[in-house]
Amino acid sequence: MPRTVDDIEIFLHQLGRTFDRQGNTFLVSSGVGGPPIALHVADPVLVARVVIGAVPADEKRQLGLFRQLLEYNATDLMHASYGVVQQEIVLFAGQEIENVDLNELSAALSDIDLALDRHVPRLRELAKP
Repeated sequence: MPRTVDDIEIFLHQLGRTFDRQGNTFLVSSGVGGPPIALHVADPVLVARVVIGAVPADEKRQLGLFRQLLEYNATDLMHASYGVVQQEIVLFAGQEIENVDLNELSAALSDIDLALDRHVPRLRELAKP
């Protein structure tokens, strides 16, 4: 059965997630003091995106930071991955909207929650000047 943006809203309610809906975009709370998780439905995909922070200007710091991002992608994340967009470190997850169900959305959000809780402190330490 094809999924819609309204299905995603229903799933978020079922998961007990706090969010604000703005059209086809949901800003989902990642907890007190955490960055919002943006979920955007752009048929045929659902994309989750969280901005982690700026890429440091110092190339030596970049090397250690990028290595850590690749290690996290390879060892800790199943449904999401880190990337760099312009000069920002971003955590992404995406899936075809027609394949999203409650379990898939829960798994992607859990992956992002884990990364925000366990990875971000280390990543911020590596990015510090």
